[in-house]
Amino acid sequence: MTDKSRVLILGHGEMGKAMEYLLKKTWQLDIWEKYPQGNFHSVVLKEAACQADIVLFCLPVNPHREIVEYLVPYLKKTCLCVSIAKGLDEAGQTAAQIFAESFASHQPYALLYGPMISEEIRAGRYAFAQLGSYAIDSYNKLRTLFHGSRLYLEHTADITGISWSVILKNVYAMVFGMADELQLGDNMRGYLSVAALRELGQIVWKIGGQAGSPYQLAGLGDLITTATSAASHHHELGRMLAREEIRGIEGEGPHTLQMVNQHQLFNTADYPLFQLISDIVKHPHHVGQRINGYIEQAYS
Repeated sequence: MTDKSRVLILGHGEMGKAMEYLLKKTWQLDIWEKYPQGNFHSVVLKEAACQADIVLFCLPVNPHREIVEYLVPYLKKTCLCVSIAKGLDEAGQTAAQIFAESFASHQPYALLYGPMISEEIRAGRYAFAQLGSYAIDSYNKLRTLFHGSRLYLEHTADITGISWSVILKNVYAMVFGMADELQLGDNMRGYLSVAALRELGQIVWKIGGQAGSPYQLAGLGDLITTATSAASHHHELGRMLAREEIRGIEGEGPHTLQMVNQHQLFNTADYPLFQLISDIVKHPHHVGQRINGYIEQAYS
């Protein structure tokens, strides 16, 4: 990459703004936003795609397939497409699966996952991520892209493992919020960390990822960040559920639960903590009693 390389950022929400903050002083940026707000000027997608050397998908996973299919005819064959989306689309597919089907071997792609709270990035604090790619060249390209910033990258070829680790941690993060709202204490937080990682490792291995992936940045690192941060949306969802609130329970975690059940992506009955969270999201009543029942059963 040279200083004339162009980066296209798709989406100008929280993560789009974070990427803009990290890259604007060093690289030529184009930013596309489908619904621009205020005085923000969005580039024309077709024109920007033709010039892009890297495309950062700072979007939810749902519009990925539509946008990818639109972009394919215009992208350079060397253009690297990178997704930061941590969810499932309505077909129950990950961003990695959408990329693999749409790009096949014709376009390089990667996934970027880890503890990257956008507010902290824009405040100049450290952030960390795994770059999931089959080609080491893609990792080197992204490392060059973020060189000099406070976003530090590690490489992994286990795209399935990090994809499911980062998706499922949003589900498990909610139970930490429930426990904090119910004032169940620090010991409970320690237990939930072990129980969540144990199940996460089992699920990832069952789906086809490597057993160790959930213990890396995209799994354990992002889980601790999401489960303990006061600014975490999923931690707050857990607090709301513990208060038996029903309205406003929306986000990647609840949507993941819905897609896992709807598409029967794995047998949730094999994972008691996951099943407990799923049941509480559906019917948030007597949350404290149900958590106590789960603990009693786990140690019966």
